Amino acid sequence: MPFLDPALRYPMRFADGHENRSMVHLNRVIDHPNIRIGDHTYANEFDPPEDWAARLAPYTYPGAPERLEIGRFCQIAHGARFLTASANHPMGGLSTYPFPIFDPAALEPYKAGMSGLPDTMIGHDVWIGHGALILPGARLGHGVIVGAGAVVAGEVPDYAIVTGNPARVLRMRFDADRIARLLALAWWDWPLERIATRLEAIATGDLDAMEA
Repeated sequence: MPFLDPALRYPMRFADGHENRSMVHLNRVIDHPNIRIGDHTYANEFDPPEDWAARLAPYTYPGAPERLEIGRFCQIAHGARFLTASANHPMGGLSTYPFPIFDPAALEPYKAGMSGLPDTMIGHDVWIGHGALILPGARLGHGVIVGAGAVVAGEVPDYAIVTGNPARVLRMRFDADRIARLLALAWWDWPLERIATRLEAIATGDLDAMEA
């Protein structure tokens, strides 16, 4: 199943056989101590960068006190960005200007005051649309769809569709019973061989066939 090979850097090929270098499996191009990404999760950028971590999560510095975790089989469109908690400035003083970052001697005490920052967590099979912005500490459930240009904060329930700024739940993709069945299946954790036998059921929404 070469089309499902998680080891590929470039998972998509055009009809003439050449690789689509605008699309990458993210865990094949990102090696960052604060970022963890599941197999088969891809991102697409029309101007692919050399540093995919810096493009997608520009404020997630190695050794920062927070993490960005993205599940398996997620799809991240051009222009989507993750603003993690280190992007914030302290707001308890008279100014938000981060003076210590310009003085190496003051940087360590400054960093020590930023402990306990929230992680940003993205579930499995999440589609993040063109130009969406995921804010610090956001937690997106499995199967979520984030509309183009949405600005997402807080917790988003499994299989919700969110749009707008600030993002709000537009609707749920399925009813509560169907969502419970999908979560019980957790198809994203299946062996690839089993997923390959259920591709038609996934595409047509045949939950009974998935459960069979």
